[in-house]
Amino acid sequence: MSAEELGFRPDRLARIPAFIQSEYLDSGKLPFAALLVGRGDDIALQWSSGVADDAIFRIASMTKPITSVAFMQLVEQGKVALTDPVSKYIPEFAKLGVFVGGGGNVPFMTRPPMTQMRIVDLLRHTAGFTYSFQEQGNVDAAYRKTDVESWTKNTSQSMIDTLAQIPLEFDPGTQWNYSVATDIVGILVERISGLSLPEYFQTHIFAPLGMADTFFQVPADKASRIPDGFGFDPEAKMKLIDKAGSESAWAKGWTFNSGGGGLASSISDYHRFCRMLLNGGALDGAQILSPKTIELMTANHIPGGQDLTQMSKSLFSEAEMAGIGFGLGFATTIDSAATLAPCSNGDFYWGGMYSTAFFVDPVEDIIMIFMTQLLPSTTYPVRREIKTMIYSALTA
Repeated sequence: MSAEELGFRPDRLARIPAFIQSEYLDSGKLPFAALLVGRGDDIALQWSSGVADDAIFRIASMTKPITSVAFMQLVEQGKVALTDPVSKYIPEFAKLGVFVGGGGNVPFMTRPPMTQMRIVDLLRHTAGFTYSFQEQGNVDAAYRKTDVESWTKNTSQSMIDTLAQIPLEFDPGTQWNYSVATDIVGILVERISGLSLPEYFQTHIFAPLGMADTFFQVPADKASRIPDGFGFDPEAKMKLIDKAGSESAWAKGWTFNSGGGGLASSISDYHRFCRMLLNGGALDGAQILSPKTIELMTANHIPGGQDLTQMSKSLFSEAEMAGIGFGLGFATTIDSAATLAPCSNGDFYWGGMYSTAFFVDPVEDIIMIFMTQLLPSTTYPVRREIKTMIYSALTA
């Protein structure tokens, strides 16, 4: 179907690639870009510039929704429940305390948590963990000192053992903080299923969905499709931080397969994953999750129905805050007016540190996937601009 038949004005849709090209690529702000806009199972716009159409991108935290889907498959099978205490499956966390003082050269002082950490707290980032790059105090400083987030210095077990020695930032369920929690969800998938995360993903998600280009370690015969990865530089705009092809870290593999950010994928593969989400957990005869489970995952699970402005202590996340709640692996819009941008209540989304992004809008039946490779993702407002322009192109 044409863009017009799908309810878009073709001239307005065409403004989006032109805008990205002139504003970000010609100016040297971004190295390259790829964009897909879909409606239902159809594609209204697919465009790329400066990168191969079949490039395999570092999707970073866009791994998190895939890990969350994997975990919810185990919930559907009755092998685990969202209300279970995390310590049931990770006994190493049984004595985790909440930060009171200390750190650095002084031993941590802690107190027992006022609330029990449940698995739902991991999926919605209310467990009390953090990320080293939040840089807000002695707890995330301990993450940096111990290299707990390193994918080349850790295994699933060593990450758990290290986290068990570092206090929680807050009582579980009382605040929202973007964190390593989804890495822990990935480790839970391994412990409960008995499979490594790459094996589980391949068997239960990638193969059924026909996602042939999504990997923790990109195989040698596909490594040439990995583009260069860049970091923002104040003077040069972009600085190469991970080489393309076989020299990329994603071609060499990891000792720890991060459920929070370790995958590489193509725009076509991630479109198949998003179509499954939009279609109530099914795609081309494969039923990955039930419609009710998707509904549960994309609802707001922030206590009291709050948005992230009321609950978040993060200095960084992949979400806007106003009008945005958080589900089981996704940010979700709960008050579209508060976002001050066109969107729908009930749309859900996430992004990755390399400035990749996706959103799914079940109200308007829209999917968007944007790929580039520049970190951090807060460098430019390109994702918000693209979303605004997509909705401006709608006619029906």
